[in-house]
Formats: sequence, C-alpha cells, structure tokens
Amino acid sequence: MTAFEEHRLAIIGAGVMGTNISALALGHGVSVVLVDVDETVLETARQTIKQKLRHAQLMGVLPADRPQGTLTTSVSLEDIAEATTVIEAVTEVDEVKREVLSTASRLVPPGTTLISNTSCIPIDEMAEWIVRPEDLVGVHFMNPSYMIKMVEVIRGPRTEPAILEQATELLAVLGREALVIEDSAGFVINRLLHPLINTAAMLVQEGVASVEVVDGLLEGCLGHSTGPLRTGDLIGLENLVDSLNVLYERRGDEIYRPCDLLLAKVRDGHLGRKTGRGFYDYGKVAS
Repeated sequence: MTAFEEHRLAIIGAGVMGTNISALALGHGVSVVLVDVDETVLETARQTIKQKLRHAQLMGVLPADRPQGTLTTSVSLEDIAEATTVIEAVTEVDEVKREVLSTASRLVPPGTTLISNTSCIPIDEMAEWIVRPEDLVGVHFMNPSYMIKMVEVIRGPRTEPAILEQATELLAVLGREALVIEDSAGFVINRLLHPLINTAAMLVQEGVASVEVVDGLLEGCLGHSTGPLRTGDLIGLENLVDSLNVLYERRGDEIYRPCDLLLAKVRDGHLGRKTGRGFYDYGKVAS
C-alpha cells in the first residue's frame, strides 16, 4: 500500500474550504468522504471540485504519477466513522463548530486525527467540546488550498505528539509544507492579515483612497500579491467578518472590530468572488 492509499480522509463542510481541501486530497490520490447537511449543497460541491481539479491540473500543481482518489458524498456524519483523519471545515461560528466537532469526536475511535481548519478560534478552546481533547490539532489551509503549498499547523496545549505527527504526515502526502506554531486566537496569519484588510476597508470607508488605490499601493510598494481588499473578496467577506468577530471577542482590540463598510457589504450580500461582487465587481458568480 502506498503512502497516499493509507489515508482515509473525511471532510465535514462542503463550502469553499471543504471543496478546496477535497480537490487537494483527491488530486494527490487520497480518497475523500465529504459530508454536508444538504444534498443540493453536495451536488454543487461535486461540480465545484471537478472544476478545481481541472484548474489544478492546468496549473501543474498535482502529481502526475498518482491516480485520483475517490470522492464519496454524504449527508450523514456517521459516514466519517472509518476515516483515519477527519477535517472540520465548517463556518467560523462557535456554535456550528462545537456541534460538528463534538458529534464527530463521538463517532470515530480513539487516536483518529481530528483536524479543525479554523482560521481564528483557539484549539484548546475547541478541545473542550470533544470527547478526547488530545486528538485535536489545527491546520489552517490557505485559499485556494490546492495552489498554496504552505499551511499553518496549530499545536494545542493538549494535542498528543502522535496526533501532530499524523497530521504533518498527511500534509506531506498532500505536498504541503507544514509550519507548526503554538495556540493563540488568530494564530499568526490572521492576527496579521485580518486587521490589515479591516484597516484597508476603513481607508476606503473614510474616503482616503479608492479600493484600487489601496490595493495598488500595497501591491506596488510592499509586494502584496493581490492587495488586501481583493484578498478579502477571495476569503469571502462574511468569513472575514466572522473571523474578525472571533478575534475581537477574544482579544478586545479595536483593530479587530469589523468596520461599517465590511458589515454593510455582508448585509447587502456582496461577499466577494463567490457572489460576483465584493470590493470588486467580478461580473458573474465565481464557483
């Protein structure tokens, strides 16, 4: 049995990150059970994953010497029971993650690696929700996961060394470079990135500069590849607001309080690329 065949991966949540991680795993030969609550969502996810796999193949970021893994979709969490690793990739809302993780931890045997793709919630806080806190580790995949090789791995205070090792071994099979950090709200990436995007939006809100000028200055002067506001559109502005709220609630710093412009865009349904409009107008809904 080859290294990629040893892994049986279950992913909970068929949104942007769930489909990204599914495409990454399938493209590296790892079979996936993708679970969500709605069959309509799963049908859309199957098509989205096909598109992402085609994109990854065109970009040459998948190994040519491996057959694709098999995708199975389900509306029943019980179908994760035989997975060697479970990845939670649901929305960044405490109540949702609590329900998913607590249920998942009761369905899998001890020693199964439980990964949360949380972007901000401390791992030790989530460990309180599950049966075996030592089985939980954080892996913050970037978007799009199948394109960006580096991932942020968060070691909780109670994470077993064997679980951390299993997670990094899986990431190696997926061709990712894992950088391990200690537990803290927002971790490294989003404690830096999210207040940057929030401040960029404030500058637009205050009339200091246009969206294009703010992004242009960050790209041209500081080497930011897409600019903070276009990055926000890629993340999804509702996800950004959820994460900022997590940071604000836990850290209390005003820099994390979502600005009025961000809140207005979310309220109006202008969530970024996925809806065709955010800080930029993309003309059509992105899949």
